[in-house]
Amino acid sequence: MAKLKRLFNDPYDVVDEMIEGYAKAHKQYVHMDESEEAQGRVLVSNEVGKKDKVGIVVGGGTGHEPMFLGYVGKDFADAVVMGNINTSPSPDPCYAAARAVDTGKGVVYLYGNYAGDVMNFDMGAEEAEDEDDIVVKSVTVKDDVVSAPKDRIEDRRGVAGDFIVFKAAGAAAAMGKDLDEVVRIAEKANSVTRSMGVAMSSSTIPAKGGTIFEMEDGDMEIGMGIHGEPGVRRGKIDTADNVVDEIMDPILSDLPFEKGDEVYVLVNSLGATPLMDLHVCFRRVQQILDEKGITVYKTLVGPFATSMDMAGMSITLTKLDDELKEMLDYPCDTPYFTQV
Repeated sequence: MAKLKRLFNDPYDVVDEMIEGYAKAHKQYVHMDESEEAQGRVLVSNEVGKKDKVGIVVGGGTGHEPMFLGYVGKDFADAVVMGNINTSPSPDPCYAAARAVDTGKGVVYLYGNYAGDVMNFDMGAEEAEDEDDIVVKSVTVKDDVVSAPKDRIEDRRGVAGDFIVFKAAGAAAAMGKDLDEVVRIAEKANSVTRSMGVAMSSSTIPAKGGTIFEMEDGDMEIGMGIHGEPGVRRGKIDTADNVVDEIMDPILSDLPFEKGDEVYVLVNSLGATPLMDLHVCFRRVQQILDEKGITVYKTLVGPFATSMDMAGMSITLTKLDDELKEMLDYPCDTPYFTQV
């Protein structure tokens, strides 16, 4: 097992201390929900209450920073609810987050499609409706093309495509659209977003004192999930161009993406892969799309949805129309994503 090269105190306090530090570092954007139900796991945007709008709550396990907490702020997400590392938040904090952001227009929960998240967010929604008469609807992100075949797309997991769906929904809410419209736009973004990744090492877990799984030095796994879920092939690390080719083919064929399409591209670091490597990978993504007559509308490159210190990267494509361009271009201001 690889030795930890991390900075923390008691490994069982790392999530709570991270949240405390984040709230203090970014106090101009967020504050802690101090209610008993929040259990110290809910951060709320300081913008809440300034507009009567649909509330946007995102969340899931920690360890993927800046996902999820980094996108709470002005005209993006209104609150985040956080579980332990790679673990769903409990139902009570999910409920507390809905209560914290509700202005009478309803609330949308947005999170990756994992069984624990689905169960606990659903329980939080039921509590919000029963206790406070808050209408809560959920959209689960399902962008990972290798996690289930196309005829079982409802079983797919959410990875870096979370960012795209969250951004579209946040913009729709900020523009004053009603609950059903916000949900429609989130589901629309979800339906045209596809992702796939590669891992070259495991992330390390403080409480475990080492890695989640074993991987030989010099190996990679194509299609691995952000929690270490199995991919489709393990082998020796290849060139950037060959890896991108192997990832792009399933992404492009799944929707499918075709000549004349316009796409938003996200090349995402899983934590330890540097920007130099990500831009080498994007170079090949651009070449492939040019060859296929697909236009890149906008590109994001960097760590948007990580797995702590995992070496690896993922590629996300979103097929655009004018409505989704408007949502993804809409201004926002958060600690880890600002757009003017």
